[in-house]
Amino acid sequence: MNIVLATNTFTSHVGGVARSVEAFTEEYRRRGHRVLVVAPEFPDIPADEVDVLRVPAIQNFNASDFSVALPVPTGLSDRLQEFEVDIIHSQHPFLLGMTAVRMARAFQVPLVFTHHTLYEQYTHYVPGNSDLMRRFIIELGTRYANLCDQVFAPSESVRDLILARGVTAPVLVVPTGVRVEKFARGDGAAARRRLQIPRDVFVVGHMGRLAQEKNLEFLATAVSGFLQTHPGSVFLLVGVGPFEADIRSLCIRLGVADRLIVAGILQGEYLADALSAMDVFAFASMSETQGMVLTEAMAAGAPVVALDASGVREVVKDKHNGRLLYDATEEEFAAALAWIYQCSPERKQQLVAGAQATAEQFSLEKSAEKALACYERLQSESPDRWSSTEQGWEQVMRFIAAEWEVLRTLTQAGDQALTGGQNEANGNE
Repeated sequence: MNIVLATNTFTSHVGGVARSVEAFTEEYRRRGHRVLVVAPEFPDIPADEVDVLRVPAIQNFNASDFSVALPVPTGLSDRLQEFEVDIIHSQHPFLLGMTAVRMARAFQVPLVFTHHTLYEQYTHYVPGNSDLMRRFIIELGTRYANLCDQVFAPSESVRDLILARGVTAPVLVVPTGVRVEKFARGDGAAARRRLQIPRDVFVVGHMGRLAQEKNLEFLATAVSGFLQTHPGSVFLLVGVGPFEADIRSLCIRLGVADRLIVAGILQGEYLADALSAMDVFAFASMSETQGMVLTEAMAAGAPVVALDASGVREVVKDKHNGRLLYDATEEEFAAALAWIYQCSPERKQQLVAGAQATAEQFSLEKSAEKALACYERLQSESPDRWSSTEQGWEQVMRFIAAEWEVLRTLTQAGDQALTGGQNEANGNE
């Protein structure tokens, strides 16, 4: 198949969606499929990219580390015609997501959408952040999903949530899988040598984009509380982001700054080594839709301490592969880290074995097989887009119709957000 993946985030940006697209692209190509990634321009784009169409973008939107892609890339239609696209898979309900609708309609191919993100958790990046904006974002995501032939939910929690919000398109749970063998080969001792962490030091680790929506103030406070009562321990952060300075300031205030290690962006074997160096992986985000970083940490043998949330509860099983905490305070989170610290060597090995067994259940191979089977079914159900009777004018008319669908979706989402807010104000909901 010839698969187009349209995404607003991709390398060199660091984040869950970018890493998901990269992982699926690699696996699809390994299985013999062609993949064209349509993504924004970012600083430090790899020079050796293959079949990646970069589109102009506004960099560092609203002081974030995101790029905002311009919605109608020049030359995209010609590139898709040349590529002979079979299916278009959108990763977002806006910007290049709207472009994906236009292209799928114009070329009469199935449109798939992965609901990666709880977008209402990210409205602080948008000017005019408000309850109305959050309602609009929720409504837009729902209406966009209903324009698609198939929706992928990365976890059962997200599937249930979007169905409750009114998604009527078919929904299939397809998590981003993990390359288990890649992370299982990690050399924790090598990472400790590179980062100058003694072998006998207990490492609390975290990996991800360092941003406000990841609940990092809670995490840094909880981990700092653990460090204060456990002198032979350090906090290893892997990642970059706008919240890094806040974490450093908090650790200085709580007197543990000398035991904070920020490794920055790590990839490939260096990432696997760093995860393998962690005695426990700490995770406090409430905005995730899947536990991709959790399964990667588990594949490397790190038990997880996490707050109960969508995408997390499907992965972390309390006292089997870590600790899953409900309505926890920072003090309770620190106590859960201490629980793992105090486990006997035999009990710790049981947690490690449980973590590795969980990672096997979320392998990339299984997820890719599920996604490709769905693509093939959708393709078999769609009409022959290359019919010899098709005229260029018909394609133009479909493009115009798609434009109308996009505008109608945006308008209806705005209307629903406004009327929903009025109903709430009037006590009607």
